[in-house]
Amino acid sequence: MAYRDGRHEDSPRIREFFTVFAFDPQQYGPAAAVLLNAERLPELGPGIPNQTAHARLRGLTPESLFAGQAIIDREMAQCCLAGLWLEHNFLEESHALSQAIHTAAGSYWHGIMHRREPDFSNAKYWFRRVGDYSIFEPLAAGARKMAQAEDLDRAAAFLTKQERWDPFQFVDLCEAALRGETRNVELCQRVAREEWRLLFDDCYRRAVAPAR
Repeated sequence: MAYRDGRHEDSPRIREFFTVFAFDPQQYGPAAAVLLNAERLPELGPGIPNQTAHARLRGLTPESLFAGQAIIDREMAQCCLAGLWLEHNFLEESHALSQAIHTAAGSYWHGIMHRREPDFSNAKYWFRRVGDYSIFEPLAAGARKMAQAEDLDRAAAFLTKQERWDPFQFVDLCEAALRGETRNVELCQRVAREEWRLLFDDCYRRAVAPAR
């Protein structure tokens, strides 16, 4: 099976995705690695901005993030910056970047930001603009693997069934979690972390190298 960006299901990286994404902050270079915590679970709502990271984020540019690498897709590089601001709960700064990126990846970051805001109808609007994205299948597989090990309630049960990712159902699950209507809040956070990692990795690699 070929993905929209040209990768194939039988490549080593895609086989890795079909378990749970092996995330190593060091593979994204020193500027990103210092901002990434492999153990931290993301907020489902707005969270509190991490002021200790603000100065480092404010000084980050595509050139400093990808130091020593030739940037071939500047919009993907900007997507990475949007993701890093979002990782540290700076929703306004992330939004300013993602809303200026008129691509599926930009819409994806935009949708995640509104999901966390929380503005669920607006999040769904931006996910409709994403369409079918290359990380949806590995994300569904990773979420399914995590969910199968949990005692699920009705709100989260869809995670064990979907073959391809449904971002709209996940918006609904995040809404249920924020309203206290599901007991599977930590699972929701772990799935959101998997989504962030897969999307960041996709944007990072497409920013500096041809798709394979």
